[in-house]
Amino acid sequence: MATRTLRSVVNRHKVPPIVFLLIYIDLLNCQQYAIPFKAPSDCSAEESFDISSLSCVRCGSNQRRSSTGLSCICKTGYQTLTTDKASITCQQCPADRPAVIKDGFGCIRCPGSINDEGQCQCPAGNILVERDVNGNLLNTASCELCNGNSPGLSVPNPSGDRCERCQAFFMNTSCVCNPPNVLAGGLCFPPGSLSTNVNPIVNYAQLKFSVQSAWFFKNLYSSSAACLVFSNLTACQALGNMCAMNMHSFSGVSTDACGLFNTIFRTRAALSSTQDISYWRVNLPWLYYGDEPGLASRVLQTDPVPIGFSFRGRNKNTDIKLLAAVYNVRGEFLRWEQVGGGNLQLCPETSTKQAAAFSFGTAYQESCDLSVAELLGTHPEPLFYDVFMDLSGSENRQLLPLPTLVYNQQYNGRFINQESMKNWYLSRRMFVVDTLSGREKSLSSQPKVIRVASSIKISFQLVPRTQEGQIFPPLMTVTYTDVAITDINTQTVTTTFAVEYEMDQNEARIKTDTALGVMGGLAVLYSLLKTVSWKRRIASPLIDVKTMLKFLLFYAGDLANVFFAVTVGTGLYWLIFYKAQQFVSVLLPLPAQEEQFVTYIGCAFALKAVQFLHKLILQVSIDVFFIDWERPRSKTSRTVQVSAAGEPKRDPSPVSIWRTYFVANEWNEIQTIRKISPTFQIMAVLFFLEVLGFSNLALRDPWPTLQRSSQAYTPSYSLMLRYGLAATLWLCIGLLQVIFFTVFHEHFVEDKIRQFVDLCSISNMSVLLLSHRCFGYYIHGRSVHGHADTNMEEMNNNLNRESESLCGQRGLLPNTEIQTFQVSLTNRLRSHYDRIREQIDRSHGPSRMIDGCSANQFEQRARGYQTMNYFLGSIIDHAHPDMDYIVKDKLMFERVIGMEFLEPSEKSIFYNDEAHSFSDVLFYGNEATLLIFDTLFFCVVDLGSQSFVLAAVLTSVQQMIFRLIRNTLGRKNLVSKTLVDKRFLI
Repeated sequence: MATRTLRSVVNRHKVPPIVFLLIYIDLLNCQQYAIPFKAPSDCSAEESFDISSLSCVRCGSNQRRSSTGLSCICKTGYQTLTTDKASITCQQCPADRPAVIKDGFGCIRCPGSINDEGQCQCPAGNILVERDVNGNLLNTASCELCNGNSPGLSVPNPSGDRCERCQAFFMNTSCVCNPPNVLAGGLCFPPGSLSTNVNPIVNYAQLKFSVQSAWFFKNLYSSSAACLVFSNLTACQALGNMCAMNMHSFSGVSTDACGLFNTIFRTRAALSSTQDISYWRVNLPWLYYGDEPGLASRVLQTDPVPIGFSFRGRNKNTDIKLLAAVYNVRGEFLRWEQVGGGNLQLCPETSTKQAAAFSFGTAYQESCDLSVAELLGTHPEPLFYDVFMDLSGSENRQLLPLPTLVYNQQYNGRFINQESMKNWYLSRRMFVVDTLSGREKSLSSQPKVIRVASSIKISFQLVPRTQEGQIFPPLMTVTYTDVAITDINTQTVTTTFAVEYEMDQNEARIKTDTALGVMGGLAVLYSLLKTVSWKRRIASPLIDVKTMLKFLLFYAGDLANVFFAVTVGTGLYWLIFYKAQQFVSVLLPLPAQEEQFVTYIGCAFALKAVQFLHKLILQVSIDVFFIDWERPRSKTSRTVQVSAAGEPKRDPSPVSIWRTYFVANEWNEIQTIRKISPTFQIMAVLFFLEVLGFSNLALRDPWPTLQRSSQAYTPSYSLMLRYGLAATLWLCIGLLQVIFFTVFHEHFVEDKIRQFVDLCSISNMSVLLLSHRCFGYYIHGRSVHGHADTNMEEMNNNLNRESESLCGQRGLLPNTEIQTFQVSLTNRLRSHYDRIREQIDRSHGPSRMIDGCSANQFEQRARGYQTMNYFLGSIIDHAHPDMDYIVKDKLMFERVIGMEFLEPSEKSIFYNDEAHSFSDVLFYGNEATLLIFDTLFFCVVDLGSQSFVLAAVLTSVQQMIFRLIRNTLGRKNLVSKTLVDKRFLI
């Protein structure tokens, strides 16, 4: 019915069959399967775990679960019958043959007792015989005694089914170790060969307690005695391993592992050494180099390794080949193994990244947190490594032993390897993880403590002044961490593997300090010169506290330039010579060796900040005055008052103040213009560093590649290279911008400084800027047309006449074009200027024009302003013979050192200044200081955060803040000094 109904629906509605197919497939996809979770431990005694169905299966009749829990076996007293099925069948043994043979497929009569497993049991020294020589099962088993005396000298094997030759180290007449001989570790030792009172203690100095190790308790005496008495190679290696597990430490106790090894080592003094190495005695492992004072420096810094490294060219050689002889904890030699690929590097990384550790010149460091439970599972027993450097060679392959410095090693309670090199005690053998020696009760129990190599560092030192990439023998430094076991599932341990490269930096440090000393001395002289110039410009002959403070401020800026030049030069030197060298001749300073360099950068930044703030304060406190040359053109334009006769009195029409406001606004706008675009500067630097990958040049490897694969190892950054790269890039882009703005933009697009001078001429306004008491700058803006307050037509005609040379030139002197001057004023002129300023500064300007008192104050200020305007105009027009001036050129040397040789005693001096040096009171004229300050700010933030992006953002914020401060304070100073109301400054 259902089929017919579905068919009728399909026929009636003509549903395509593909629709039903899709519905059917979708239903299949929606099905979910779930099975109950079962583990072998969840199965009962009558069940086994089926590895196929992943479930517990009940055993058959007369069966029980095996010891593994993965199969069923016959119960005690039942034999196994062969069957062609997957299951087994068990049958009870008859009463006359009640025991089951060892393989379980038969029953037998026993000559003696039956054990708990239902099998025959023989006395000690006997073997159980259940089959004849042809393999036929006997009716009654027999117990055969092994002949332990000569000439048989046999004992039962571990399975108890055959007699074997007893240990060769037993007595020659018997396999029985009878008193007073000592039986230990399956060996028989003669009496008095070694005291049995050994110390099986493992000291965990970090945790400040010791553990009686089950492994040491079981094997320390037997290994020591077998090594001493029988020169057993495996036993000697096992003893060396136990000494390594005890951190190679020596104490007053001569019966611990290292004490016993040292005792045996001294007994081998009369014998020949191994491999012609005096520290490697016959039959013993090489554990120590010796305890002579200064031996470490002789081993590590005397004879170079007979191979050279090169970063490029036909003889390129950057492969570091390390081989290790690997031993297990029982002293058995396992294999030669290439170091790498995870044996010493515990962190789970890709093979490509791990291989980078053995590329010469690449500073490698990898750290991770490892689970204690994982370490217990992957390292049930420690492996021991004797590491060598493969010197290669096709026929006579040579190996160079790597000295090892165990950081935790103690010598009579002192951590000697944490002291200076002269006290170091170099060793050879090392391990990575030890989960065995901390087992206290039995070898199968959970360890109380585990010991992990938390830091393995291989150090390469370059031979001084080498040009062939020669190095001294590498040093492997191992630091172990003791972990007390509490909860293995939550405990972790941090481990690090590192490879570092160093060279003697004393010569470079001496050169740097010498450069700082010489240039710092020159900076003192230059600062003294600036101080003398400053004293001349303020017309003060006294040396007082203010003079000393001024000298220190000048010296701060000059010393900052010294630090900056030295640090940038040093960083650029390392960047070029390290990245471009073919044969290795220089290596980067280690991070610890860069601390002094970073200190120099910090000093440069701090001192440059002092200089920058000093200049900022000076700029916002200069004296500014706009001299208006415009004069009234009509005397009938304004009625001021009525006379006593009743006739109105006529005054000349007032001169418009808008030209003054206009010039003041332009001056206000150019206060913070610069010769570069700060936004473009930051974006360009970020583009090169982050987009084009220039930041990769600062990595601690020798490869000058800009792009790196994401799969490749990325080393850490060198602070010295990072600073040198960032500072050089910032300066180069800034210098290119300055050249572009100076050569192209200012000549063909816009020159705001020259435009301001032109504006003064068009506005008929001159500007006097006094940066010092008796020194400043003068912009001569007196119009050659006499008037600037005119209509558009006349203004246009005036400009046309000027362009066609139909009128005079704009210069202060006749027939000259020079409009800008440096002025050195006499003390008399400055005193007169100050008296007029006092009248202007008596009040701060009107707040409400309708207020009577404010109006009176404003009138006083206005009269003072007119007085100053008239006074300065008359000075320019030589109207005061006692305060006259001369115009002359500065000597080239005066321009270079920034000081005037002539003191203006009788007449002021106007120095021709075609360079428009009045920009020195603006940001524009201090671009070098600003550029260096921005560079140092960017680099300091980057060195602290290791982020170019953050450094760029904070540098931009810093620029905006100081631009705002300069504009705000400069605007306030302009209002205060020029009588221009702040409401007219836009």
